[in-house]
Amino acid sequence: MDVLILTGSKNDLGDIDGAVQTLKKFGISYELHISSAHRTLKRTVELVESAEKKGVKVIIAAAGMSAHLPGVIAAMTILPVIGVPLNASALNGLDSLMSIVQMPGGIPVATTAIGKSGCINAALLAVSILALSDAALTEKLKRYRKEIEDSVIQADEEINKEI
Repeated sequence: MDVLILTGSKNDLGDIDGAVQTLKKFGISYELHISSAHRTLKRTVELVESAEKKGVKVIIAAAGMSAHLPGVIAAMTILPVIGVPLNASALNGLDSLMSIVQMPGGIPVATTAIGKSGCINAALLAVSILALSDAALTEKLKRYRKEIEDSVIQADEEINKEI
């Protein structure tokens, strides 16, 4: 398994699907678990410790509100941890963003955008990390980037035909 995805609540699965689908697109093996830094700390520790034994190379941790999950995970491992803030409160995810992005120096957590876009980008960042040691994955990532570039150019051409 290459990537472990952890999220603190079943309510987060709609956003997390963006990461899951992106990893599938690249043929990246993953596990997805619901585990909370507050409500199921022992389980979270077990999942992180077993991930290292399973050969996980990157962890994606999505969390809302106070968003402790990514930082707690990062404190337990030297694996890269990508934190995704989720919109789970009246503050529209800003509380989550600040909790993850403002980690004190020493134990880093990479941070993406709030919500589904952040989940997709977390998966793409994981792909980039994995591609450092996988030439075939590097080529897939280059093709993906070319596809999104081409789609923007095509959209531009389409709107200019209408003018």
